[in-house]
Amino acid sequence: MSGRTRVTIFGALATLLTAWSLAPLVETSGWLVQAALLLAVQAAVGAGGRRVPLARTLTIGAQLLVSLLLLVFLFAGKAESTGSGPLAFLVTDFAGLFQQGVRDVGEFAIPAPLTDGIRLLLLAGVLLIGLLVDALAVTLRTAAAAGLPLLALYSVAAGLSAGHGHSWIAFLLAGAGYLMMLLSEGRDRLAQWGRVFGGAPNARTPASAASGYGANGAGGTRAVAPVRTGRRIGAVALGLALAVPAALPSLGGGMLGAPGEDSPAAGGGGGTISAVNPLVSLQSSLNAQDNRVVMKYRTDSPQLGEQYLRILALDEFNGVKWEASARPLTDVPQRLPNPAGLTEEVRANAVEVRTTVSAADTYAQRYLPMPYPATQIDIPGKWRFEPAGRTLVGDQLGKDRFQNVQGAQYTVRSLLLRPTAEQLQSAPAANPAVRGEYTKLPDNLPAVVAETARRVTQGAKDDYTRAVKLQDFFAVTGGFRYDTKVSSGTGSQAIARFLEDKEGFCVHFAFSMAAMSRTLGIPARVAVGFTPGEKQSDGTVNVSMRDAHAWPELYFEGVGWTRFEPTPRSGITVPDYSRPEAPAAPQPSASSAAPSQSASAPAPAPSQSEACPPELKRLGECGAPVAGSNTGSGAGGVSAGTVLGWAVAALLVAGLPLLPLLWRRRVRERRLGSGDVAAAWRELGDCAWDVGVPPDEALSPRGAAGRIVLLGRL
Repeated sequence: MSGRTRVTIFGALATLLTAWSLAPLVETSGWLVQAALLLAVQAAVGAGGRRVPLARTLTIGAQLLVSLLLLVFLFAGKAESTGSGPLAFLVTDFAGLFQQGVRDVGEFAIPAPLTDGIRLLLLAGVLLIGLLVDALAVTLRTAAAAGLPLLALYSVAAGLSAGHGHSWIAFLLAGAGYLMMLLSEGRDRLAQWGRVFGGAPNARTPASAASGYGANGAGGTRAVAPVRTGRRIGAVALGLALAVPAALPSLGGGMLGAPGEDSPAAGGGGGTISAVNPLVSLQSSLNAQDNRVVMKYRTDSPQLGEQYLRILALDEFNGVKWEASARPLTDVPQRLPNPAGLTEEVRANAVEVRTTVSAADTYAQRYLPMPYPATQIDIPGKWRFEPAGRTLVGDQLGKDRFQNVQGAQYTVRSLLLRPTAEQLQSAPAANPAVRGEYTKLPDNLPAVVAETARRVTQGAKDDYTRAVKLQDFFAVTGGFRYDTKVSSGTGSQAIARFLEDKEGFCVHFAFSMAAMSRTLGIPARVAVGFTPGEKQSDGTVNVSMRDAHAWPELYFEGVGWTRFEPTPRSGITVPDYSRPEAPAAPQPSASSAAPSQSASAPAPAPSQSEACPPELKRLGECGAPVAGSNTGSGAGGVSAGTVLGWAVAALLVAGLPLLPLLWRRRVRERRLGSGDVAAAWRELGDCAWDVGVPPDEALSPRGAAGRIVLLGRL
């Protein structure tokens, strides 16, 4: 095996070992096998190009072209086609899948599922690093500089996967691969020196052994060569790199330290709502690709649409964000106290329901999801009760370790409240303490928020009517659009921007309605949790990541905290008490969000649309004008655009390998036409290199010319 071949193999191996540090970022490591095969092909193309030999730029260009083609054909058909012809196949679809991978990276928590987009990013990144390493270590013969792309790959992987994997093993593998590449490159350089001089041979040492290459020579004595010394130096250097940081206390929590109890990853799970602030990953949960189930439950509630699983209430708005105020915790009582503001008249019409919940092992939430208002909870573990928000919080188990919901089985008894519109409309003024605390607003709240609230509720004579008008403004009449891709700002300016742009998801709708309610003097807060979920054939209900939700709670004396639904999202139930008039049409089923077969029929008369209830309006089932769809011309045959696309693709494929040749010819003409002797001499050296005679900078011009004549058989 030649020295260059050895460096090529160890360069690819160093890249693969460094790429192993990316393994903790995704759930499965099967992509590493594909990366190994693609790196092997890329290295083989480089070795073949140098053996032909090709110019350096041609060798790198061939490797790049083959790598791109491998990726394109490996991921062919993985993305939704946005065009026709080879140009769309090779460029548009491939770029679309790459963009999908970037979105997946932003949506999923570590470890993320191995989607096609994420797999493309991983393989493309590893191949790019492998190409740089091969170009630096083999083509340009500077193996030491090849450590820079390897360091970049390891640094990104170590920074993202902190606390999610064994970083010291990744460092050991990456360092070992780099040292093996350096040793192989050093051995190749030593071999080019010719005879390796050592100490004077004694009587028992043959001359071949003294030269350093007689390991198996006569007499059986071992070689004394610098290569062995280089191996020893590399092993010692790697050992010191691992041992010294471990011995220094100041570096104990760094790269070599395992994730401790104070690590955010301790006890965490991928793709779940954060255990500290459920709003952090709410948008990611709504956009999740795998839509994993986070809990299952079984309930005897007669109204499944009201079975929201509430996590906590955000009752403090400081102008930057909504958050839960710090409140004292108590032991969980055998039976929870009566909800604040609830009178016996309303409670008499309530039904107590029983819900048994089973949380997934990957759901590491510190707050306990349960129906509101809960009256009794049976759950193992250490939990604390927060009376104002009626939430259960995991207690401290050790140093910076807390109880969480992960894998818990628990039973909750709760009240299914059924207040009437008349009871809410006739509710007296709220308790002054409640009103004073839950109507606080920051000084930086834009004036447009209060102005819009007054304009929307103009003519309303009570808080209930104002609340219903606000709900309908967001859900029906205001022209708002539900979109989970919108930036999830939570401050005062984000509310003003939302009122102007009129697009967002549940966080925007809940925060805006709560803030506008407070400007009208209605006590309000924001609840975070899950919508009821999807009922299964066996009677259980699955709650998945996309069921994550936020909604406003408004306080009415005599009823207490009451849920409203301003979010125009399919599958969400509008509370019966928020409709002052009973709708003439039946309530839509869960499948009403899907387009019906008559979706393209003409819109009904305006009088029919006006009689449509709000819950049907928000789902677009009341004859709203349907945007026309592009049905196409319907003409057969191949279009001119398709033919042009095929022609452009053919020219690109045929012309891409010729670009280095054209560039080389241009350089040659410029050098020989300049009349400069030095330029002509550089051209002579490059021409000799093109036909397999590498340069030797140590020779004089006369010696170099003679060497070219001899080796080139001129």
